[in-house]
Amino acid sequence: MTAPAPERRPPFAERMLEQTLFASRWLLAPFYLGLAASLLVLLYKFGQKGLDLVLHLPQSSGNEIIIAVLSLIDLSLVGNLLLMVIFSGYENFVSRFNFEDHHDKPEWLDHVGFGELKLKLMTSIVAISAIQVLEAFMNIEHLTDRELAWSAGIHMMFVVSAVLLAVMDRLTAAAKH
Repeated sequence: MTAPAPERRPPFAERMLEQTLFASRWLLAPFYLGLAASLLVLLYKFGQKGLDLVLHLPQSSGNEIIIAVLSLIDLSLVGNLLLMVIFSGYENFVSRFNFEDHHDKPEWLDHVGFGELKLKLMTSIVAISAIQVLEAFMNIEHLTDRELAWSAGIHMMFVVSAVLLAVMDRLTAAAKH
């Protein structure tokens, strides 16, 4: 019986290069901080639209109220989308969060990989797009047929893209098993 071959230790330059590349993941942290700051921008816009809704409530029609509420829903969905990107991106590409015992930790954070993140993002984009299309149809008298067609067509492209992404994800998962 022969002794196992000694483990090959890479040369110093290779180790340094690999450590530098691995540490470069921290260059993404400012991106996630910037996205977190953009939540403040969304919050400002949400407050502005909410206040506008309340101030113009007495003279607003039912359709105008529905459009304003849909706009608020749209902003909240974009905020949710931002949080998904921030949390999942940081967790998947930079470092693990260290708050396993925190009672408010989102349940999905432990099991969302890059594939699941793509599907969640596409689902959110489809929902946001659907709200945009609904807003357009609620405001139909102010839009041309061409604008409505483009709105519906772009939404359908998002839907088709999401379905194709889900199919590809399922096929990839089936191939792994």
